[in-house]
Amino acid sequence: MSRIGKMPIHLPKGVEVKISDDNVLTVKGPLGELTQPVNPIIKMHLEDNTLTFERPSDSKEHKAQHGLYRALAANMVKGVSEGFKTVQEVIGVGYKVQANGNVMEMDLGYSHKIFFQLAPEIKVETVTEKGKNPIITMTCCDKQILGLAAAKIRSLRKPEPYKGKGIRFAGEEIRKKAGKAAAK
Repeated sequence: MSRIGKMPIHLPKGVEVKISDDNVLTVKGPLGELTQPVNPIIKMHLEDNTLTFERPSDSKEHKAQHGLYRALAANMVKGVSEGFKTVQEVIGVGYKVQANGNVMEMDLGYSHKIFFQLAPEIKVETVTEKGKNPIITMTCCDKQILGLAAAKIRSLRKPEPYKGKGIRFAGEEIRKKAGKAAAK
């Protein structure tokens, strides 16, 4: 059995799960509602606030899908009950970030400002303190949308290995390279 696929998902208080006839999983909670179509070969069972997944055989494809859909469902349950959060740090002289609703305005050292439109499900907050790097905090109930938005923002100015300037996740370690040695 798949180690991930065989683990049951315990539903917290306030989270409702509905399994439709066409194998679409719907999870509703205090932070929102998420849906995910599931391959018909994977069977879902809901009993006593516990969601379990079952596969028909031990073929490689069935094992992979068993773990995949269980992990997606677990992320959906956690998202609608607790939510997900990413924190990014903008490092560089003159780099600025400002959020206006779901549009982020960024100055990242280019000749122009970058306007980045976020999905309506994502709530963004930017903090700029004097003498500190600007911080971007995003929260959402959908882990996939949040991760995609965070990766796209990071790709606008990846951290470079010499000075470490760019957008990085909080706590991310960047291996710095030594610059050119001074010629004598």
